[in-house]
Amino acid sequence: MNFAELHRQNKPLLIANVWDASSAITAQQLGYQALGTSSAAIAAMSGYEDGEAMSFDELLWIVTRIKAVTHLPLSVDVEAGFGYSADEIANNLKRLARLGVVGVNLEDSKVTNGVRKLTDANTFASTLKAIRGALQNEYPSLFLNIRTDTYLLNHEQALQETLLRGQLYQAAGADGLFVPCLTAENDIRTLAKQITLPLNVMCMPDLSSFDRLAEFGVSRISMGNFVHAAMQSKLKELMRTIQQQQTFAGVFVDESSR
Repeated sequence: MNFAELHRQNKPLLIANVWDASSAITAQQLGYQALGTSSAAIAAMSGYEDGEAMSFDELLWIVTRIKAVTHLPLSVDVEAGFGYSADEIANNLKRLARLGVVGVNLEDSKVTNGVRKLTDANTFASTLKAIRGALQNEYPSLFLNIRTDTYLLNHEQALQETLLRGQLYQAAGADGLFVPCLTAENDIRTLAKQITLPLNVMCMPDLSSFDRLAEFGVSRISMGNFVHAAMQSKLKELMRTIQQQQTFAGVFVDESSR
């Protein structure tokens, strides 16, 4: 089953969002079907703010290490593409595809001076069409999971704007539609019904159970940065415990209780 086919199963594809070789190995050991990088987690791990603050070459090095330790299909979050033109973005995607990456997340917003703003829908669709065309000869099967930040940025008419963008992006060559911060069940149902692209939702505190998401027509579920953030929180607590107790006993609590 190839990566595109994983989006057409009886239940949604649960992507293991990873940030380094170690997290990728863990996901593979646990039997996940596919991996996706988290740009926010990789940025945080590397000491950067999210939003393309790191260089594409740095991202490529991390992806290379992940690919070296796992045989699972890997999709890479490339944010806005690390480029100012369709050609620049397409060249970056080709570099990833040469490593064996099977898909990417590409978003329709951009962070400038610390502020994230939506790109004009028609402008983004035009860029996407050019990227798809540039990939067509060498990497026609690279899965373009297009992220729209309408809900993340609290657009006043988020559902209507997402429907518009989803239709434009599908016509421009998108393979999937990723809508982070989408949690309202009626909106999920509407988007899954009216846009035939595989719908991707992301971990949120009030997101419905996976079974219900399957009933609504969701095809893919992402973890985002939340697993990495939870691990960092536990690490902070453990480091604090060592400092306060002046002993390493807290390191072995879980091990001794087995």
